[in-house]
Amino acid sequence: MKIGIVGCAGRMGQMLIKEVLGNPRATLIGATEAPNSTVLGHDPGLLAGGVATDLKITEDAKTLFANADAVIDFTAPKVTLMHAKLAADNFTALIVGTTGFEPDQQTQLEAFGANAFIFQAANFSVGVNLLMGLSEQVGSLLGNDYDAEILEMHHKNKVDAPSGTALALGKAVAKGRGVDLDAVSKRVRDGITGARTPGDIGFATLRGGAVIGDHTVMFAADGERVELTHKASDRTIYSAGAVRAAIWSQSQGNGFFGMRHMLGFN
Repeated sequence: MKIGIVGCAGRMGQMLIKEVLGNPRATLIGATEAPNSTVLGHDPGLLAGGVATDLKITEDAKTLFANADAVIDFTAPKVTLMHAKLAADNFTALIVGTTGFEPDQQTQLEAFGANAFIFQAANFSVGVNLLMGLSEQVGSLLGNDYDAEILEMHHKNKVDAPSGTALALGKAVAKGRGVDLDAVSKRVRDGITGARTPGDIGFATLRGGAVIGDHTVMFAADGERVELTHKASDRTIYSAGAVRAAIWSQSQGNGFFGMRHMLGFN
């Protein structure tokens, strides 16, 4: 399968290059970066610390989408939406690991599924997606009798908060309770906040060091607390999941998909 990587110079971009080059079912067809990037013209394989290829990093996303079967995107919301348009124009599958979408941007992204295969995941780890399923079930079983809090920690260079995974976990709990997360989300506590509002789903964000990603969903009641936790120790779980999604797209039609569809959790 011919796979392209956009935003290839980033940490995830480089890991995705390695993953594609090491997968016997995939071929790296190209890699792009922003017009002002210092890596333009470099060999993507060497940039990622792997073997040399016959490719050069360019800024030409249009050509990449025209030539690839699937493109993997871990960039920024505005950039991803431009790539979604290219995916629809070229009948190319788009695998999205970008987080931080505003509600209207998310709606736009999902709409492109009418004319292309769009696969989005806040987290490509099988374990994290299992955690989401469990959080939904526990949220349904325990209801508002247990206060729900989501704690996450990532490395010091992560730019969005709460993480996309933390928000997805919050949505899972909210879905289990039959409520809209936006209506019950509590993301900031500072000063004299008063007592906790029953039914709120709280978020706590930690940043520091080189932490890859830790997430805990807590359900607290008088006398006991239930905690569901996932800790990532190797980033390859994300790149492997994204490439797996790209290969899976070959057997699917147009539409908007996620990890639950690919893993059969639905």
